[in-house]
Order: sequence, then structure tokens, then C-alpha cells
Amino acid sequence: MAETPTFALWHKLAAKPGGKQLFSAAMCLRVPYFGTVLPSVRELRPGHCEVSAPKWWGVYNHIRTFHAIAACNLAEIAMGMLAEATVPATHRWLPKGMDVQYVAKAETGLRAVASLPALPEFGDEGFELPVPVTISDARGKPVVTGTITIWVTPKKSAVALRS
Repeated sequence: MAETPTFALWHKLAAKPGGKQLFSAAMCLRVPYFGTVLPSVRELRPGHCEVSAPKWWGVYNHIRTFHAIAACNLAEIAMGMLAEATVPATHRWLPKGMDVQYVAKAETGLRAVASLPALPEFGDEGFELPVPVTISDARGKPVVTGTITIWVTPKKSAVALRS
């Protein structure tokens, strides 16, 4: 399976001292909005991603907890990095929808885990891929749960090569 440039960069940097932080900074340069939660990619492999974010004043809501939409941003980061590690370079993915439940106040920094129960097959037809995400507080208690659905299709150049 051909790796995406994002996943190739993870492989190049993750094992080096400071490499995960450098990867996370590069990710935020590519997608600047992600930087608003100060994310740190902790683990990345096909079908799985873990990302953490500290509680800081930039993510506060009116009651000084982690804002719900900032938590959704963290969920999208975990899903996006999972997609980059899972979807081969011959395909592309786009977010299609997000369904979230705010199950508890987020009073600490957070950890988002996006994990697929099984890796899908990537063929010639487009398909919806639901990506479950759980966001937990520093004690491991879930504060946000949800599913982000992505639409996966072969890239036009990959389809033309097979024709």
C-alpha cells in the first residue's frame, strides 16, 4: 500500500528525539486551524491515531472548561491523521459528517483516540467510512464521543491507470 506524504513524514520523524512534536508542528502549518488546540500526535498507525491537547486559555469556554467545539477540532485532528495513515495514496478522503455527544465537562487537557474496528478494502468504488472517536480527560474519563464519516474515493489518476 502506497503511503501518503503525511504518513511517510510520521515514519521519518516519530522515532527521533522531538520528532513527534516536530510532526505535530508541521501538521499545524499545513492545517493552521488545528493549531488552536496545541495538538500533539502521540501515536499513528493504519486504523489508529491518538492526539493530546492541553487545557489552556485559548480553548476555554464561558465556564473555563475545554470548549465543545475545540474538542471537536481535536476529534477532527485524530480522524484526519488516522485517515492519512489508513487511506492509501491512490485514494482521497473528505469529511462528510460529524455526530458528537458531549458526555461530561472537560476540565483538563484531553486525549482523542480515533480507532477503526477493522481496516477497509480500498477498491474502485467510493464508500463512506465511519471513524469512531473518543475524547477523554486526564483521568481517562470520556468527555466527548462521536463518529466522523469520511467519503473515500480512488483518485482520478489511479482510476485512469487501471483502465
